[in-house]
Amino acid sequence: MPTSLICPDCDAEYAAGPDEPWRCTCGHALEFAAEPHPNGNPLPLSQLNTTEGLWTFFEFLPIEKHVTFHEGFTPLVDAPEWDAQFKLEYVFPTGSFKDRGATTTLSRAVELGVEKVIEDSSGNAGAAIATYAARAGIEADIYVPADVKQSKLMAIQRVGARPVRVEGTREDVTAACLDAVEDGEGWYASHAWNPAFFAGTMTFAFEVAAQRGWTVPDAVVLPLGHGTLFLGAYRGFKRLNDAGIVDGMPRLLGAQAAGYAPIVSALGGKASNGDGSNDIADGIQIAEPARGTQILEAIEATDGDAIALGSDPVETALDRLHLNGFYVEPTCAVAPAALRRYREEGVLDPSDDVVVPLTGSGLKTM
Repeated sequence: MPTSLICPDCDAEYAAGPDEPWRCTCGHALEFAAEPHPNGNPLPLSQLNTTEGLWTFFEFLPIEKHVTFHEGFTPLVDAPEWDAQFKLEYVFPTGSFKDRGATTTLSRAVELGVEKVIEDSSGNAGAAIATYAARAGIEADIYVPADVKQSKLMAIQRVGARPVRVEGTREDVTAACLDAVEDGEGWYASHAWNPAFFAGTMTFAFEVAAQRGWTVPDAVVLPLGHGTLFLGAYRGFKRLNDAGIVDGMPRLLGAQAAGYAPIVSALGGKASNGDGSNDIADGIQIAEPARGTQILEAIEATDGDAIALGSDPVETALDRLHLNGFYVEPTCAVAPAALRRYREEGVLDPSDDVVVPLTGSGLKTM
């Protein structure tokens, strides 16, 4: 039976079902009322059966149905020029890490008997939700900015989902989507609000630890918009640490786009960081993260930080990535650019062991 939802702020509990709310009446994001916490010694990676991809870690996931392409276990490769390891999240079926959350979100939708899902996205999450909805045989409406990249629009349309293009800001897209949800037009498969999405993104941490012999790096540098991968990483590493599977937590260091850096501002930093605006990292241009308080708590708990970067250092990092064979979209370059800045400012020592996810394919910019 699907697990119910609970509000960690006011303790209200909601029964699982296709009509379950997308957030608590108090306005707080909901979580699963029951979260599995397996214990015991994990198998070495060489002995793990990873043919099910991220669902290898099903014991950690409060979802029984599997709507899947066997996604996951993306490569973790050495990147000598950055003195780091890159996790190649852009090799997922739809070309971005958002497939981690899409597989678990649509799996829960099937469990609940949902007939239609609705999502708002700058492109990647929408393409992922649309693709997995097609896999599940569920209708999907995807609300996107009017100027969404053509490649992402086609990825949504060609799997049978209905893109709804909205003029205005990214916030206007969300507002239009929420109006449809509140009017009862579908179940909100939100990458920012739905707890099932974060159940998927926390498998990023499980894979990193498994690929490193059940150890954690000193730090992980991640792009930070709504924080779906950032919070997923935090939850995953914390789950492993609480279970005694790994010893310790990595520092989580965020990278925001200048002009869209509410987390940096909340930490007392400069949202522009002296770099002006950032027009190319469209995937993280989020002015009001749905789980901003949780992001700040994750930063504090891991002795982490967040910085904002303008277009120039990101474009430089993007060129460098492409020349080294990492064909990624512009938003991906924010984290490697931030890694360089963190080292220049002494936040990271030269000897620190660092992992950086590369989150979206360059094919999506065509």
